[in-house]
Amino acid sequence: MNVHASNNKNTVETPQRSDSLDNLRQWLSDGARRQLTDEELEAIEFLIPKAETYPVFKTEYPHDFEVSKDYASRMPDLQNGPAAMIKGAHQSIQHVGISNFRLPLKFKKKDGGEMTLETSVTGSVSLDADKKGINMSRIMRSFYKYSETTFSFEVIESALEDYRENLDTFDARIMLRLSFPQSIGSLRSNLKGFQYYDIGVEVVDKNNVRSRYLHLDYVYSSTCPCSLELSEHARKERNQLATPHSQRSVARVSVEILDGPMLWFEDLIDICRSAVPTETQVMVKREDEQAFAEMNAANPIFVEDAVRLFCKALKTDDRIGDFRVIASHQESLHSHDAISIMCEGPTFDQNTYDPKMFSSLIHVG
Repeated sequence: MNVHASNNKNTVETPQRSDSLDNLRQWLSDGARRQLTDEELEAIEFLIPKAETYPVFKTEYPHDFEVSKDYASRMPDLQNGPAAMIKGAHQSIQHVGISNFRLPLKFKKKDGGEMTLETSVTGSVSLDADKKGINMSRIMRSFYKYSETTFSFEVIESALEDYRENLDTFDARIMLRLSFPQSIGSLRSNLKGFQYYDIGVEVVDKNNVRSRYLHLDYVYSSTCPCSLELSEHARKERNQLATPHSQRSVARVSVEILDGPMLWFEDLIDICRSAVPTETQVMVKREDEQAFAEMNAANPIFVEDAVRLFCKALKTDDRIGDFRVIASHQESLHSHDAISIMCEGPTFDQNTYDPKMFSSLIHVG
């Protein structure tokens, strides 16, 4: 039997406690070999702290419980607690919110039709230094309010304004990411298939200045001009069959949309296709494959050529302000990729980039 003395220095010595201690000392002095009597056990147990009695909680889910206004008003809200609860530096946060909140949204098409697409929403606001946090569910509730409305930049701005006011913040941002399908014809066989374009629609409200942006990943084939020339040289000089190397390539085009006529998703896709026509194909028969080989031979490009061709096409459209083109040619010759970035205007120009930016440009089948 192990008996531990209490560490409580403020224990009041009572006659009963003294008797219990005397009994314990006597038992120990006898070598703790004899059996304790019931009276001695009862006296010694007086020295042992009593175990706490815990309340018995309900363990079944209360299906019939209803939250009253009074009950809701008394619930703790740590996220909106006082500044004294802030951990770390008392400093404002540029962006805090939600990412990849998904829901089906309706979008307008250039031909006047509509389509419903699964859309990933990123919504964020700025946070003052003396505020602990935000109620993130308000961002989602703002979108559900407009979920049955066909989305446009005006609707996105209305949703942004709603949660900006609800959260009492100075800056706000919304990004919608979606996969936009477009029926594309083959080069010669007149077959059609759906090409899917990764598109981002962004609205930023910073210092009470609102800006609109459109992002597009355009996937194309790039034939190396050097490899093409070397292949032709081998045929001409040595009658040696050789093939130039081509690879799947991706351009991530980000544009600032100016006030005025609408720049549709289809318009930005057409601008990219006019600049670099070797877009990857959907439906292909033999005549289409041959046509694609001929098109690649007619449009050999280095990655430097690609960004300059996109730049030239984008600068001709008055609906577009600043822009950025990030190109990645995912080499079939080398074990590394060839990359290039070109910016027009200060909006997208920056000193540093996400370390994984180029790895995100890989489009798997």
